[in-house]
Amino acid sequence: MRRPLWRYMDTMAELPCSVASEPVHAAFLAACRLDVETPKPGNVSVQSAGHGMRAIEFITSAEVAAAALLTHGAPVGLRVLDAVTRTRDAVGCNTNLGILLLVAPLAAALEEAARPLTADHWRAATERVLARLDIDDTRFAYRAIALANPGGLGEAPEQSVHTPPTVGLREAMTLATGRDSIARQYAEGFRDIFESGLAAFREAAADQPRIATLNIFLTFLGSWPDSHIVRKQGMAVAQSVTLAAREQHAKWRHSLAQNRSGAAFQPLDAWDAELKASAINPGTSADLTVATLFVAGCLASASGAGARSCQPGGQRIGTDPVS
Repeated sequence: MRRPLWRYMDTMAELPCSVASEPVHAAFLAACRLDVETPKPGNVSVQSAGHGMRAIEFITSAEVAAAALLTHGAPVGLRVLDAVTRTRDAVGCNTNLGILLLVAPLAAALEEAARPLTADHWRAATERVLARLDIDDTRFAYRAIALANPGGLGEAPEQSVHTPPTVGLREAMTLATGRDSIARQYAEGFRDIFESGLAAFREAAADQPRIATLNIFLTFLGSWPDSHIVRKQGMAVAQSVTLAAREQHAKWRHSLAQNRSGAAFQPLDAWDAELKASAINPGTSADLTVATLFVAGCLASASGAGARSCQPGGQRIGTDPVS
């Protein structure tokens, strides 16, 4: 017999807040900090506020959401709902719904992934977690989405978040795959994170976390239309941003390879201002970036990287460190 929703809520309240291991908690907070400490075109950053939000609200959101999101043994949907609730109470707006939807199943999978922890082991565990998602997860997730109230959500032809669900969360997400990149991760076992995202992360140098962050972000933004832009401004605008991202990414990488840091970042700063002036926010690409950084940070910690757990390793994009 399925447990009533209120019994799940009672269980969550009884669980200790510090159940996540310290490296996992630290990796999540580090990923969220890098998201705003790294200026990314169209996104809120410490350097540049935008869209009516500031970087401190994103950092606060991560801090208050972490305990709920990383509670050991909690259902995926409930992790999301509790984390969204805490975020709304703290900052009063939606700063992290996409991040929470992505990290919740990854965190649940991390708890059961085979050791020693590798990307392949974690990916296999993620598939198992996704396969077990049920209608209660959908109910909790729908309540979280309604509470966060993301811009441009609209109505879906099937399993709308505005109506009671009749399927499990993975099936509901699969129905939205064609219009939402976060939903696609549920349908495809987080393939984009474990493949494109980690590959972009590993291209950067171990002492350049912001370079890695920006490389991940531009990789995602240049690969397909950003779902948040599609919802807010339409497909034509989103496609134009994708094409621009590919061009900007190529120029940025070339400038880094030539050790010309000013030439690398000035065009991105100008593009950032243009996007914000037009109220264009590639938010889904940022969410995917944070999820990738979380995975990379946990993997690095498991391999013994310790305090460098959210700093990139592998071949450098440029020839020398760039600040």
